[in-house]
Amino acid sequence: MKTIVIGVIGADVHAVGNKIIEFTLKNRGYNVVNVGVLSTQEDFINAAIETNAELILVSSLYGHGEIDCRGMRNKCIEAGIGSIPLLVGGNIVVGKQDFEEVRDRFIKMGFTKAYPPGTPIEKTLPDIYEILGE
Repeated sequence: MKTIVIGVIGADVHAVGNKIIEFTLKNRGYNVVNVGVLSTQEDFINAAIETNAELILVSSLYGHGEIDCRGMRNKCIEAGIGSIPLLVGGNIVVGKQDFEEVRDRFIKMGFTKAYPPGTPIEKTLPDIYEILGE
């Protein structure tokens, strides 16, 4: 069973979507480690190391995800899990911005995939299956 670390990064307390993601992934047969809300980059990384996770999925709804996620790939590299896939979704930037530009910024920050606001977890599953070789 493959392990995915999920949670809500930064000063964000949006728990409902996080629970939906957890429920959906568990029902697809994944071992889900949920670091919960108000989580730091280190919370995600430490959970991934402790559970030998294959993927980290970061959520943010309060608009400051770009700030909260900056430098996360470098912290993964420093922690010895530099190649772990990083996915991010939600309202990850402040205001209405062209999502292609937002996605490009997250890819440059080392994220594997970035999803626009309102993307249901079911729409990310094909990417997760592909990334995890399923």
